[in-house]
Amino acid sequence: MSTHPEPHDHPHTGDDHDHDDHSDHARGEHGHDHPTGLKGFVLGIFRPHSHDSADSIDSALESSTEGIRALKISLVVLLLTAVAQAIVVWFTGSVALLADTVHNFSDALTAVPLWIAFLLGRRAASRRYTYGYDRAEDLAGVFIVAMIALSAVLAGYESIRRLLDPQPINNVGVVIAAGLIGAAGNELVALYRIRVGRRIGSAALVADGLHARTDGFTSLAVVAGALGVLAGFPLADPLVGLAITIAILFVLKSAARDIYRRLMDAVEPDVLDTAEASIRATPGVLDVERLRVRWTGHRIRAETAITVDPTLTITAGHDIAVDVHHRLLHDVPKLVDATVHVSPATADHDPHHALAHHSTT
Repeated sequence: MSTHPEPHDHPHTGDDHDHDDHSDHARGEHGHDHPTGLKGFVLGIFRPHSHDSADSIDSALESSTEGIRALKISLVVLLLTAVAQAIVVWFTGSVALLADTVHNFSDALTAVPLWIAFLLGRRAASRRYTYGYDRAEDLAGVFIVAMIALSAVLAGYESIRRLLDPQPINNVGVVIAAGLIGAAGNELVALYRIRVGRRIGSAALVADGLHARTDGFTSLAVVAGALGVLAGFPLADPLVGLAITIAILFVLKSAARDIYRRLMDAVEPDVLDTAEASIRATPGVLDVERLRVRWTGHRIRAETAITVDPTLTITAGHDIAVDVHHRLLHDVPKLVDATVHVSPATADHDPHHALAHHSTT
């Protein structure tokens, strides 16, 4: 038997409770250490770590709302930053600042498809899209990766062109000021996007935040290039533009890896550990035959098969399955639905023998 009730808006009986009050073990130690000191700081900047299984959200709808709010605010901040830098580029001709400005514009525009994806994710499932539209968020992540790649190509092309045909930079002091503005604006957006992305479990939003953070560092590189010109080394500007291109490629690698994992249904091992512990702790469960967990957008869905006492009635077995489902909703953050299959635990008979010749694992 299987149980697959509607995700999780069900009436409460008896004691009232909130499905975001996860059990202590879901918030406990994760069994691995993270680099500390300078190494940990640097790795945290370029590869922000998130204990996905220890985060919580109020509801699937609220998480989408929070993601949209983050995109709206960051879009405005990045556009204002990029416009300010574009004005400086027009008057100074700095190629490093131009590369940074192009990247800032592309970073701002990545908010648009992600915004649309969050809106699509709110739509109810249909007979064609039976799991809903959560995957739109992962597809938006692919667009983000493409935009990062495009900005790397444009920045690299322009930097090489200026190396072959150097152009003077005017108003170096203004270029430095614009670079500092770009660094500040991007870091504010990065902090906000990454924080919200971690909280709601959105790999696409975290990737977008990481993109913005690297933009902030490349803006500081623009400042370094302008200082080099000020010191009498005019090639510093296009060379810094090439350094920006390399930095973008590192971001591209990180973002592409994360989005690829989501599209391939990869899941963090601690999420699986938490789910399995929750199932085994359910009274009446004798064993876990199978457990599969995957992300769809910033939500988690699970499928599991459990064994129970073969002498139980169908009703009793179903009650255990419902209890498993209920506990999973409590213990696994961002889980919105679970399918639970129940089998009798028998040593002399395989309850699935009729399916044996269909097995691929």
